[in-house]
Amino acid sequence: MGAADTASRAREFVFEWEGRDRQGKPVRGELRSAGEAAAGACLRRQGIVVLRVSRKRQSLREAGRAIRRKDIALFTRQLATLLRAGVPLLRAFDIVARGSAHVRLARLLLSVRADVETGTSLSAALRRHPRHFGALYCNSVEAGEAGGVLEPLLERLALHEEKALALQGRIRSALFYPVTVLAVSALVLSLILVLVIPSFTDVFASFGADLPAPTRFVIALSDFFVAWWAPMLGALAALALGASQAWRRSQRLRDAAQAALLQVPLFGALVSKAVMARWTRTLSTLFAAGVPLVEALPSAGAAAGNAVVQHATAQVRKDVAAGMALSSALQAAGCFPALVLQLTAIGEESGALDAMLAKAAELYENDVDESARGLASLMEPAVIVVLGALIGGIVVAMYLPVFKLGAIV
Repeated sequence: MGAADTASRAREFVFEWEGRDRQGKPVRGELRSAGEAAAGACLRRQGIVVLRVSRKRQSLREAGRAIRRKDIALFTRQLATLLRAGVPLLRAFDIVARGSAHVRLARLLLSVRADVETGTSLSAALRRHPRHFGALYCNSVEAGEAGGVLEPLLERLALHEEKALALQGRIRSALFYPVTVLAVSALVLSLILVLVIPSFTDVFASFGADLPAPTRFVIALSDFFVAWWAPMLGALAALALGASQAWRRSQRLRDAAQAALLQVPLFGALVSKAVMARWTRTLSTLFAAGVPLVEALPSAGAAAGNAVVQHATAQVRKDVAAGMALSSALQAAGCFPALVLQLTAIGEESGALDAMLAKAAELYENDVDESARGLASLMEPAVIVVLGALIGGIVVAMYLPVFKLGAIV
């Protein structure tokens, strides 16, 4: 297969088809092909009686959707399954690319396939796409190629990616409800202050009597919002844009924010456990793949997603390179919990460091799951109480003059 054939594959489209299998049962599905005739021929070679083949219309959203981490995880799982079934590597890339309705992912896989076909190693071909395949992924694949154990290494990589996505989902689900409620409540309160309270102000002006202090405060706050809502909105947008730019450009700001995040009550403990889960899972995956410990530590530090642990891991790497045991180096770093230290020491003594690190990752992942559920259950009533106090306070403050007038009458 040459460059012309590879280029034609890049121009393949997604076709929807219906037909009957060898037993006469109706079947349907999707496949990638250069044309309708080629798609029909491919199906007939599989013993399918084709009833309908038509090119699938893709929306702009589907055609332009970016490649996400879960797409790479699914590809890794599919590739490992095909290799385990004895399918050659190039043919496996063909099958996964043809079966994917994700246009950008299919093009990426065909590009990697073309590089491998010309003699480039799979790890080197993947390194040409660092946006989608990080150091952990490429190092593991390289170790698998060197040891002739690519299929089990891909299985480990798929498991690693799936665990990381599940962990990320747990944290997001714990934060989704309170953040959404707070955002909607802030919008509702702003609308009340800008649109509702001014109508009460006109009514109170006709009373000709002094208003209670809470009512005067709410009216003053409403007047401020009415007069300054546009500048405040612009200032918030400018602040958000400036903070976003500063976050991207300043490594010191990111480091300080990530260090402070670990100290936040309740939430800091959850983040710390998630960081340890990622760190131990990554180091276990790389070490099991045959990557030397000194080379695996930087990837584990980067995968942790926290500057404090990343800097500590850099020091651990120096100590390990100087001949210190990993458990001793971790203890000297001062930021790794006792569970990691104990399991690492046991793993070094028993020669099963990767298994002990995987066990630590599993324990932390379960702990994150339980902590996320507990945090969500604590935050839900807290958010309701705070919002009830704010909205109830505004309602009471606006009805105090009515109660006062009724008492006088």
